[in-house]
Amino acid sequence: MFAARQSFGLFQKRAFSASARQASKVTVLGAAGGIGQPLSALLKLNPRVSQLALYDIRGGPGVAADLSHINTKSTVTGYEPTPSGLRDALSGSEIILIPAGVPRKPGMTRDDLFNTNASIVRDLAKAAADAAPEANILVISNPVNSTVPIVSEVYKSKGVYNPKRLFGVTTLDVVRASRFISEIKNTDPANEFVPVVGGHSGVTIVPLLSQSNHPDIEGETRDKLVNRIQFGGDEVVKAKDGAGSATLSMAFAGARFAESLLKAAQGTKGVVEPTFVESPLFKDQGVDFFASKVELGPNGVEKILPVGDVNAYEQKLLDAALVDLKKNIKKGIDFVKANP
Repeated sequence: MFAARQSFGLFQKRAFSASARQASKVTVLGAAGGIGQPLSALLKLNPRVSQLALYDIRGGPGVAADLSHINTKSTVTGYEPTPSGLRDALSGSEIILIPAGVPRKPGMTRDDLFNTNASIVRDLAKAAADAAPEANILVISNPVNSTVPIVSEVYKSKGVYNPKRLFGVTTLDVVRASRFISEIKNTDPANEFVPVVGGHSGVTIVPLLSQSNHPDIEGETRDKLVNRIQFGGDEVVKAKDGAGSATLSMAFAGARFAESLLKAAQGTKGVVEPTFVESPLFKDQGVDFFASKVELGPNGVEKILPVGDVNAYEQKLLDAALVDLKKNIKKGIDFVKANP
């Protein structure tokens, strides 16, 4: 059974059941933000995390002081928003999560976020490449389809790029898919798994219902479900009415992926999560990064699994996704070339 199939540990009996086998320092860049705070709280509850390092342009030490009162074993340290503070936050990290950036507001697309968030991610990637070049980098900052290539280009420029250590967190798409399908079928979402491939925005999100527990979903029900999975972020942005985007669910998804990566690094075999990585699956079509099921391990990416059999409907979704993905990836690469 895929690890992704098992609901993230905090709220289920299955979760966080194993105590940490080794010390693991995890760093959150953007820890005082809408995603960063709940993400940091969830990481504080994870016994696999021994040190939690929090950094932000403002508020990092305050968030750390607050979380440090939670009665779990890990230590929490907040760092000042200075170059030395950032370096110290990153040094020795096993996992670096980057939720930093501005949130989406009503009417904004992920591309609207690009110019601001691209610069933020580029600068944080430079610091991470210098201070912790061997850490696993988990990019949450949108648009992920472009920010992951930005990180790769920065690391390449510094001669430390390892494609097995760079991940775009697309776990929220998987979480949404399992939840939404359970609402239709009146089942426990913890027992649902819908592989979601492609990317992490709109039409690049391709849920493979034919590979789920319910391949029988067809017609209008299928179309509405797929659309909701693809544009679930819009649903939250609209509901928050200008007050933010999907922060809590994204924090849950980021913490779940970090848990899977730590679990795999600490010796658990067969841990599989869909994630956006440098991939050979569609390189012949000019798409160098692609989200699919990835087996995780001590080296980060251990094995990239094939998309598998898809039906005609899903193939059309996949074809549309590849067109947009190619543009999104190029946008990130071009940004670094123009703004090194």
